[in-house]
Amino acid sequence: MIEFFKTQHLVESMVSERIIPGVNYAFIKKKQVFTSTVGFASLIPKVEQLSPFALYDLASLTKVLGTTNVFLKLKEEGKLNFTEPLKDFIPEFKDERIRLSDLLTHSSGIRGWIPNRDELAAPDLLKAIIGLPVTDEFKTKMRYADTNFILLGLVLEKIYGLPVQDIIMQDIILPAKLKETTFHPKANECVPTALTESGKMLRGIVHDPKARVLGKDCGSAGLFANLEDLIKITQAYLGLRDDVLPLEQATLASLFQVETPKKVHPRSWGWDLRFDPVDQHPLIYHTGFTGTFMLIDRLNQTAMIVLTNRIHPSGHNHIFLAMREKIVDTFLKENVYKN
Repeated sequence: MIEFFKTQHLVESMVSERIIPGVNYAFIKKKQVFTSTVGFASLIPKVEQLSPFALYDLASLTKVLGTTNVFLKLKEEGKLNFTEPLKDFIPEFKDERIRLSDLLTHSSGIRGWIPNRDELAAPDLLKAIIGLPVTDEFKTKMRYADTNFILLGLVLEKIYGLPVQDIIMQDIILPAKLKETTFHPKANECVPTALTESGKMLRGIVHDPKARVLGKDCGSAGLFANLEDLIKITQAYLGLRDDVLPLEQATLASLFQVETPKKVHPRSWGWDLRFDPVDQHPLIYHTGFTGTFMLIDRLNQTAMIVLTNRIHPSGHNHIFLAMREKIVDTFLKENVYKN
């Protein structure tokens, strides 16, 4: 029997306390799966009931479910080992120190302000990103940034000669038979996210402004999916299914280890890491700005998937971030006691 009662209470309390309009969530424990749907899909312009099959803007979960998996496939095939310099693929990028591994772990140190970023057309935005400087944070600090994965998307485009989002669909999503996971969802099947500055409610259109500009060339955001598809892909990460992801189980198991330099915040390829409070074994973890997050424990074969549209109707929702941390901590504690 799946028993994450405290975690479940916290997840559902976000709806009753009006921190989020609604939530679709799942707990997995070995062969058992518990799912629940609570609350509403939207509050404005009208209140809509939430469907258990609703599609969510996954935001940065695209980085791990899409882009990272393509890189893992190339590594598995012996085509990359992640020590390759970024400059080999993008000659316009000046700094020869940056390797693919630095981008995959967000330890590249690449950062900087791009003036009028949201007003730039796609070619100008990409040029500005490629021109960002490498700071003294290189290999000394983990600073999570979309920039790293936009650059990784450009690397894949150089290798394949296709837009990165087409590569993700072709190499990962379609072979996995994830029929509800897409970059081009039907609006009426999606929960709406936030209002734009012009007053338009985004629905079935990616929320991230860079992703909207870059379109098919964005490797950092853009995927939409429902809970059912995310359960399937999570079962693959747990080692419970080998008929979903087109990757070897040894490749997926290798994600559950630290790839960042010592004294730098621990991350794996693409994924953040959390650690079991008793024996400190790693769990992979990732969030999306829109209110999505996944926490996966391969050793215990347990996982939590939470899908919300926490930026509906407004993006200013900091209470959610504190609650998310509390939910993760509670799951980690209950995960220990139930195994």
